[in-house]
Amino acid sequence: MKLICLTLLSSFSIMANAQNNFKSTQIQFERVEKAYQEKWETLYQSLQLAGYKDHFSMIINAYKAEGKLEIWLKAKTDHKYSLYRAYDFCAHSGTLGPKVMEGDKQTPEGFYAINVFNPMSTYHLSLGLNYPNNVDLARTGKDRKPGSDIYIHGNCVTVGCIPLTDDKIKEIYILAVEARNYGQEKIPVNIYPFKMTNENMKKYSIQFPLQASFWKTLQPGYLAFKKHKKQLDINEIDGKYTLR
Repeated sequence: MKLICLTLLSSFSIMANAQNNFKSTQIQFERVEKAYQEKWETLYQSLQLAGYKDHFSMIINAYKAEGKLEIWLKAKTDHKYSLYRAYDFCAHSGTLGPKVMEGDKQTPEGFYAINVFNPMSTYHLSLGLNYPNNVDLARTGKDRKPGSDIYIHGNCVTVGCIPLTDDKIKEIYILAVEARNYGQEKIPVNIYPFKMTNENMKKYSIQFPLQASFWKTLQPGYLAFKKHKKQLDINEIDGKYTLR
């Protein structure tokens, strides 16, 4: 019994060190260190006042037509996410509708997650997304390239990413580092063409009729999060998103 307890304590210690090491590793990079120096005191006070305390998880929702990126947070003891802050895109690329292939300058639409923290980005700081996923690959088809390297980044330029000012990416990057450091392995990034109310669906489906069927597979996720404020459980089956 004592051996089991010691093993469990050792495992928890390793997990805690791995989490703390992520933040400490990131801060070794000059731009991340400077971002923390400029932003962390104010952010920390804001997080405390908002009730997120010292342990939170994070979801990012982005809306292309509105040009908005929302940060939703949930404290460890909370049951639902709540909106913490919203940021404006500072540039746009392409039109409404998903990314199909390399070079089309489209920003993807769909359900993704952060899979890269780049503290030495050409675009100041950047958070990479796991585009293309299985739905994207099915849409692009065989013998065509779907493109890659989709990021939320600074420097206010884009050919398909989500661009923010350097000042704002510092805040979002820090929040993502903190969430990851607290143990959140998967930080969802849900990119919608617009806020997918029934009214907007009708409006934009008239303007972009070829996208209507695809958008109908995104709307259940949008509506579910709007209602329940919980992380989505999404399947990628036969080139479509389905909500579990």
